[in-house]
Amino acid sequence: MVIGEIRPSVDGGRRPAKAVVGEAVPVRARIFADGRPRLRARGRLLPAGHSDGWPAALTFPLGPAVDDWWDGHLVPDRVGSCKFRLEAWEDRFGTWCDDVGRRLATGVDPAPEVDEGWALLRQTLRRLPGETARSLVRAATELAGSGVERELAFLLDEKLQSLLATLVWRPLATSPPRPLWVERPRALFGSWYELFSRSQGSDGFQPGSLSATADRLPHLAALGFDVLYLTPIHPVGVTGRRGRNNAPLALPGDPGSPWAIGSELGGHTEVDPELGTMEDFRGLMARAKEVGMEVALDYALQCSRDHPWVKEHPDWFRRRPDGTIRPAENPPKRYDDIYPLDFSCRDWRGLWDACYEILDHWARQGVRVFRVDNPHTKPVPFWEYLVDRLRLEHPEVILLAEAFTAPAMMRELARVGFSQSYTYFTWRQTKDDLVAYARELADETADFLRPNFFVNTPDILTAQLQEGGEGAFRSRLLLASTLSSSYGVYSGFEHLERKALRPGSEEYLDSEKYQYRPRPDHGDPGIEGLIATVNAARRAHPALQQFRRLFFHWADHPDLLCYSKTTPGLEDRVLVVVNLDPWRAHESMVHLDLAELGLGPDSSFALRDLLDGAEYRWQGAHNFVRLDPARAPGHLFAVVP
Repeated sequence: MVIGEIRPSVDGGRRPAKAVVGEAVPVRARIFADGRPRLRARGRLLPAGHSDGWPAALTFPLGPAVDDWWDGHLVPDRVGSCKFRLEAWEDRFGTWCDDVGRRLATGVDPAPEVDEGWALLRQTLRRLPGETARSLVRAATELAGSGVERELAFLLDEKLQSLLATLVWRPLATSPPRPLWVERPRALFGSWYELFSRSQGSDGFQPGSLSATADRLPHLAALGFDVLYLTPIHPVGVTGRRGRNNAPLALPGDPGSPWAIGSELGGHTEVDPELGTMEDFRGLMARAKEVGMEVALDYALQCSRDHPWVKEHPDWFRRRPDGTIRPAENPPKRYDDIYPLDFSCRDWRGLWDACYEILDHWARQGVRVFRVDNPHTKPVPFWEYLVDRLRLEHPEVILLAEAFTAPAMMRELARVGFSQSYTYFTWRQTKDDLVAYARELADETADFLRPNFFVNTPDILTAQLQEGGEGAFRSRLLLASTLSSSYGVYSGFEHLERKALRPGSEEYLDSEKYQYRPRPDHGDPGIEGLIATVNAARRAHPALQQFRRLFFHWADHPDLLCYSKTTPGLEDRVLVVVNLDPWRAHESMVHLDLAELGLGPDSSFALRDLLDGAEYRWQGAHNFVRLDPARAPGHLFAVVP
């Protein structure tokens, strides 16, 4: 018997696949044997430090699909490291039933077949519960001598076959254990809001504060956001400070880039005194907890030219032949205010430990989520070290990789253990591109790479948002929040901020990276209402809280995209139709795979639009849709049983 092509599996089982507590993780394998036996299979989830006496509660069934595939779901119940393995065996009584049917069709004498069936049944009686075994003995006794036909009908009864199919026969075929890392549900599901604390409560000339940031939390929570991502809150360097719009020289009062971390006031473990104190930060954390949000900190492993490490550990930086340190650069961009660290320096162990201690420090302050800046510019072995240690000491911590890089590196960082990753979603805008990319993420890399679909960032203002007006903001929001289980927006998105630094640039004019940016007050809501509605739907519908069960249906028009998300047992079913054109209304026939939605052919079914509460009734697989971006970006349907 063979058990092969097992999923989930990462690097052939060398690295753990990912799951979260309560997630129904799909398990697949090809299971087959010589001849034509009737097979049975199951999986077992093994917690760390397991013994071979696994509780039955950790067993999950596998059922046959097409082409020798067997499918099932495992559901982890705790954070941490675990393994799973698969087992298969021959259902001997079921095999006998199948063989008898084929042999009798050829005209053989049934009497010997019946004798063989009784022999197999007697072997099983001692393994059945007492009353079940006794009832079978009584039935067999009553049938004794009643004739081959009646005895054969009893032995081939489907209820009897189902009863005996629950027995595990030896020998078992067993797969090698496959590792699994289980995280908190936040690693899979979240609505992120990114902001600069120094702009909260600012008048445009003086910095805001952590206290003013805490005051904004109830409003953000009311919009349905559950993760507040803070750009760096540490002291900012002075030497080489950039001015407004990334000017080479800062003018008096220019705050500089917060990613130029470190000054004489401290480095990565300090709070910028202009923003407040560590006590203010703890107050922000407490307020976030009160309103049901988590705070994510930026983890940026680079230093300003004034960072204490420059003097205390000069060997942690790569130097030119003349002894000077080369500033950071990403040609054609150059960052004179930042020094990159040398992760392969002579004292690499000291540097690596110091980098971990930054995470450990903030984790001890209660931070459980970090957005990691440019992880692709640091060596993979460093991240292996850091993630392994973090899992051991702070298994509840979640890492989001800002990995806008080549696909191979993005995938490798996910394999190493980053909980989530930024993706190329912001640049996938046509129907074909969106379908191809979402399918890749939902299937090909789903075992290890969890996407977070940020619609915009302080560095990314796409031409589509610049030129598409409110319609583009609305459709991109609907796509990001329903295609992916985790998504995010950068502050200002809700107010339709879209002025670029220059034509052809994705940089914002008057970028908040280099100046204070007070936002409109609540009297200028922009698309806040749509955001709140979408986030409420995400919280109410489990189908939108997972990523793997994403299915694309066909819409005739090239600017209409149709897809569904369902829970494994089809308890929750959501159907989405989006108009990708921000300017024009389009109409189309939409062709549904009804089986994917758990509906029979030509079914009549109800749909409730979660965006406006309207109700519809569709008949069969082929239905008409018209979407006008002036009214709504699309339909977000709950399929009503």
